Amino acid sequence: QVQLVESGGGLVQAGGSLRLSCTLSGRTFSAYAMGWFRQAPGKEREFVGAISRGGGSTKHADSVKGRFTISRDNGQNTVSLEMNNLKPEDTAVYYCNAESSVAGMLVDYWGKGTLVTVSS
Repeated sequence: QVQLVESGGGLVQAGGSLRLSCTLSGRTFSAYAMGWFRQAPGKEREFVGAISRGGGSTKHADSVKGRFTISRDNGQNTVSLEMNNLKPEDTAVYYCNAESSVAGMLVDYWGKGTLVTVSS
């Protein structure tokens, strides 16, 4: 069974940086496309970034483009999210996502989340 554990959240001032990490266990990490999502208080969960299984393709939400970078290390079973120039509106619980195709169906796994708070 896939387990995802996020780390790296915390309190930071606006303009600061944080690096989130997520480790996958239980299955072969390179079999999964990985992503980060976030959910701010009172809002729906939204897409932040995604990276392909081999790491050669990435996508970032417009709201974080140029400030956040998703990356992965298949040798360490880890996906990371480097967050720079943080803004108060980046405050949210950040969730790690793993996605694979099983019998033609997409299967998603989620971590429990890590809280990022950006103070103004």
